[in-house]
Amino acid sequence: MAAAAGRPPCLFCQIARGSTSTDLLYADEMVVAFRDINPSAVRHYLVIPVEHIPTVKHLQRKTEDYHLVNHMLNVGKTLLARDAPESMCSRFGFHQPPFNSIDHLHLHCLALPFIPRWRQVKYTTLGPFWGFIEAEKLLDKIRPFSKVTS
Repeated sequence: MAAAAGRPPCLFCQIARGSTSTDLLYADEMVVAFRDINPSAVRHYLVIPVEHIPTVKHLQRKTEDYHLVNHMLNVGKTLLARDAPESMCSRFGFHQPPFNSIDHLHLHCLALPFIPRWRQVKYTTLGPFWGFIEAEKLLDKIRPFSKVTS
């Protein structure tokens, strides 16, 4: 996506296009995954859509959005199962505005424990509209309404 006048281009868009030296752990036509540059857990990966979507607030009850988030979650689970099989706990979710650090949708995939332990505060839900939202809860929120058949 082109940068708005006066704004630098989106870093995650550059990563998704392969325009940086970021080591990709996974890539397909929908998403890419890479290590968080400031990890909060034993393993901390980010899965981002190739298409620029600013935040979770831009997702709707559409099949495409549901499929995308579900795919992001499956990629994250597969990567953590491969790279941190000894981890007994994991957490998958998104920061909601205004707590997101970059305006490009990104799934945090964390193989716990948190390092250091106090970092768990960043990944805490602060009610239905603030803080961190677990990926499964977001999927419930954007699940398309089922079609009525006659």
